[in-house]
Amino acid sequence: MNRTTTAAPAVRPYRSYVYAYPHKTAYRPLADRPELRELWAGERRDALSLYLHIPFCEVRCGFCNLFTRIGAPDELTTRYLDALDRQATAVREALGDAEPVRFAAAAFGGGTPTFLTAAELDRLCDIAEKRMGADLRSVPLSVETSPSTATADRLAVLSDRGATRISIGVQSFVEAEARAAVRPQRRADVEAALDRIRDAGVPILNIDLIYGIDGQTEDSWRTSLDAALGWRPEELYLYPLYVRPLTGLGRLGADGEAADAAWDEQRLRLYRAGRDHLLAHGYEQVSMRMFRRADAPRTDGPDDYACQTDGMIGLGCGARSYTTRLHYSFDYAVEMREVRAIIDGYTATEDFSRAEVGRYVDGDEARRRHLLQSVLQAEGLRIDDYRERFGTSPADDFPAELARFEARGWLDAPAGGAGLLRLSPEGLAHSDALGPELFSPGVRAAMAAYELK
Repeated sequence: MNRTTTAAPAVRPYRSYVYAYPHKTAYRPLADRPELRELWAGERRDALSLYLHIPFCEVRCGFCNLFTRIGAPDELTTRYLDALDRQATAVREALGDAEPVRFAAAAFGGGTPTFLTAAELDRLCDIAEKRMGADLRSVPLSVETSPSTATADRLAVLSDRGATRISIGVQSFVEAEARAAVRPQRRADVEAALDRIRDAGVPILNIDLIYGIDGQTEDSWRTSLDAALGWRPEELYLYPLYVRPLTGLGRLGADGEAADAAWDEQRLRLYRAGRDHLLAHGYEQVSMRMFRRADAPRTDGPDDYACQTDGMIGLGCGARSYTTRLHYSFDYAVEMREVRAIIDGYTATEDFSRAEVGRYVDGDEARRRHLLQSVLQAEGLRIDDYRERFGTSPADDFPAELARFEARGWLDAPAGGAGLLRLSPEGLAHSDALGPELFSPGVRAAMAAYELK
C-alpha cells in the first residue's frame, strides 16, 4: 500500500467491519438442529425483513470475502432457484398462520443478484411474493448490481416489481485503481450502467466507493467522489479497503493485515477527505460508511438491509436469519472450491425445515448487539429504549468499554447527554476499531478458532 511518514494513530482504526453480530465465523453446526417451526413460535411477525441471497458473480473482486462463486455452469442458477423455492416454502410453512405475517422490508443481495437473467429475476420476485407473501410493491426493496449486469431488461424487471433502491458497486472511477483492486472495468461501461439505472426510474441509487487502494491519492479519490456526485446518487457508501485471507489480494501477498501504520493513516486521511467532501455537497452522514443526500426520498425500511434486526428471514445458502434467541444460516467459506461444494449441497437439499448452522444469543449477547447496532449509527443509541428493553443502562452493562471510548474522545461529551449515547466524529471514524471491542469473550474465542476455508 502507499507508504507515508505520518505518525501512527494510537489505536488501529481498521480492525473489522461490524455489519452483523455475532459474526458468521462464530457460527457452528447446531447439534440440536432445531425445527424452524419451534424457532419462530412466539416471535413477532408483523414487521419482518426478507433477504434473498444470490451467490453468483461474473468476476470476483480482489478484496471480496463474501460467499460467492464465479459463474454458474450447467443450469446451476435454475437448480439454485429451485432450492430457493423449496426453502421459501418450508420457511413460510414454519411461520404458520396463527398470526398474520407481514414483511416491512426486502433485499436481494449476493454475490450479484443481477447475475440472474431478467426471467430469473422475475422468478426470484415470485418466490418472495408467492411463496413468502411479501408485497414487493408496497415495501422498500433494495437490490445489488454491478456495471456489467445492470442491463436494461434486468432493471426493467426490478423497476416493474417494485424495487425502490439499486446499489451498484463501482469502487473506483479511476481505471488503474480498479485494476489494482483486481476489479478490471472501463469507466465508460460504469457510466453507461449508471445511465441505465437512472433511466429505469428506481427512486434511490446507491454507489459504493472504496478508499485505500494501492496507488490511490487524495486527488484520485476526489476524482471518484466527483464522478459519483455527478449522478446525484441518493446514497453513497464509502468503504475502507481490507485485505482478507483467501481473497485475490490476499493471495497476491498484499500486506493489508500487517501492522501497517502508514496504510491506516492513508485510509483515515482519505476517509476524512471523503466525509468532508460529501458533507459539503449536501449529504448527511448516517454511519461511518453511509451518506445520504439530504433531500433524498426516505423509505420506511431500516438501513444496511436490517442486518442487525431481529425478525430477519434469509433465503439462500449465504443468507442469515435472526430470531431473538438464535442466528442461523448455512456453512460459510471464501475459498472457491469450498464455496462451490456448499452451493452444490444447498441445491441438492430437499428438507429445509431445520436450522443447521448458527449461534444462540443470550441476554449478554443481545445487549452487545443492541449497543452495536445503535451506537455505530450517527444518530446514536436512545438510552430509554435500551433501558425499556433490558431494564439497565449501557453504562451499567458496559462501564469499562464506555469509559475507554470516552477517554479516547470517541463519544459525544458528556457521554449520554440528552438521553443519547452517540459517537463523536472521531468515534465514527474509528467505528471499525470500536465495534470489535464490544464483542463478547465467547464470540472472540469462536471467531479465533474458526478454520478458514
